[in-house]
Amino acid sequence: MKNTKFYTELRKSKKPLVDLLEKEAAFTDVPISWHVVVVDIQNSTQAVQNGNHHQVNLTATGSIISVLNTVRKFKHYIEIPYFFGGDGATFLVPTALLNNVIAVLNNYSVHIKRKTNLVLRVGHVSVKDLVTENCHLKIAKHQLTERLTIPIILGNGLHKAEKIIKSNFIAPTISNFNKNLLNLEGMECRWEEVNPELNRAKVVCLLLEATEEEFQRDNYRAILRKMDDIFGTFTERQPIKSERLKLDASLFKIWEEMRVSLADKNWYYFVKNWIITNIGRLYFSLSKSGKQYLKQVGQLSHSFMLDGMINTIFTAEQDNIDLFVDYLNQLESEHKIVYGIHVTHASVMSCYVLDRKTSHSHFVDGTEGGYTSAAKMLKVKKKGIN
Repeated sequence: MKNTKFYTELRKSKKPLVDLLEKEAAFTDVPISWHVVVVDIQNSTQAVQNGNHHQVNLTATGSIISVLNTVRKFKHYIEIPYFFGGDGATFLVPTALLNNVIAVLNNYSVHIKRKTNLVLRVGHVSVKDLVTENCHLKIAKHQLTERLTIPIILGNGLHKAEKIIKSNFIAPTISNFNKNLLNLEGMECRWEEVNPELNRAKVVCLLLEATEEEFQRDNYRAILRKMDDIFGTFTERQPIKSERLKLDASLFKIWEEMRVSLADKNWYYFVKNWIITNIGRLYFSLSKSGKQYLKQVGQLSHSFMLDGMINTIFTAEQDNIDLFVDYLNQLESEHKIVYGIHVTHASVMSCYVLDRKTSHSHFVDGTEGGYTSAAKMLKVKKKGIN
């Protein structure tokens, strides 16, 4: 049990993120007894191009829900850091949880292959092995909004682990599916595309990486300051606003959710959730508790991550986007950063809802490929550098 509660007991910082990044001392080394677990959809770019973006998002969200539901069952309360990537997810887990988490994810990958024909790459690398390869992995716990606390990572450890896992992955030929290991309780994906508040505004998906690990803090601080200057505060540029949320009660939405969240077709589930979603429109628009839930959604939406690189989705007008891109191009020409960007018309959201009053999380991506499209641009640029 040594270090199992490392992240649970890590003190939360309420400082603005630019202030948190000011001092390296605010970050703590991840224990070498912990492990990086990566889940990644193979050929996700092609899947998105084939029109399966919704399926890709649901699958990535499902991997997080599978792990969090597994961790919830552990006899001691444990928090683990995790990151949503649009086409996958990354986790940091203690040794005590590793075998359970990997077993659940391997089983989930079999389920996804059966249901959607997507191939999930699942793997893990110990922090000890990453440190041996001279990779760094420092973490802080940051209160991003009134209700959402997120992990902030410095160092290239997570991305090194992802490279190792992807390069060593061999798709299993025969795998048995254990229905009892599948637990996607709380999975929901019933929102329409979320349009920005202003008619002329767009949704920006940005992936940005410092070229030198030692200058991550300084570069990211400067970039976040520039974003505040150009686009306003994090709250102001947040893509998920309660007044823009509308339930999508289409049969297709509920069918897709059922396909991923259940081992077998269940017509009772299908009809029940279609009825609930239609009733939900009245609940959210007329009831006090429904309106309160909508307010919380924006506060609990994952639209910013720093996992060694900046991953964020925000709203902006084209003039300001152009100004920001000019700034990024200047930094890129100075070999300080490399970035990928995707500008689209709306954001999409998949959800993990255990309790509408206290326990729910919302994973945000952009339409037309979102993070996956931004990653495609980033990969092309990095190939050119290498």
